[in-house]
Amino acid sequence: MAEEQNGAKNGNGAPQDGAEPSIQVIGQYLKDLSFESPKAPGSLKSPGENPNLQVDINVNVHKLDEDVYESGIQLKVHASNDDGTIYMLEALYAGAFQIKNLPDDALEPVLLINCPTILYPFLRRIISEMTQEGGFPPLLLDPIDFATLYKQRKTAGEVQGTA
Repeated sequence: MAEEQNGAKNGNGAPQDGAEPSIQVIGQYLKDLSFESPKAPGSLKSPGENPNLQVDINVNVHKLDEDVYESGIQLKVHASNDDGTIYMLEALYAGAFQIKNLPDDALEPVLLINCPTILYPFLRRIISEMTQEGGFPPLLLDPIDFATLYKQRKTAGEVQGTA
């Protein structure tokens, strides 16, 4: 009689022998999106003096169910010049991932590196289209190395457990 190995783990948090680790994208979705251009249409003429763009990005993780996690990228963009705000954009793009047979010590990096890496190209496209639809040149965000970001935050003590 064959043993069932539906995510069973041995005493040290590692998967039992023969159980292959798997990551499945259950779905990805836009949870929140906001675009404000408070000085339009005047701000559409030119970027004005000393245009400045501030981009903040953060990755959040939540456990949804047994072996199911939500990894989300929160992005905030503030474009301003000497006259004030040109536009503000906030977005939260997330995905639900089923992760099976992964050792406990590998779960956090997968949720904070691999999952956002899957999601980020879709968020970049949304941001580009949103700024263009707002009347501005498309904002083409640079690629992000989530592994380096994770390592920097881990070193700084900013990364928490994923429970």
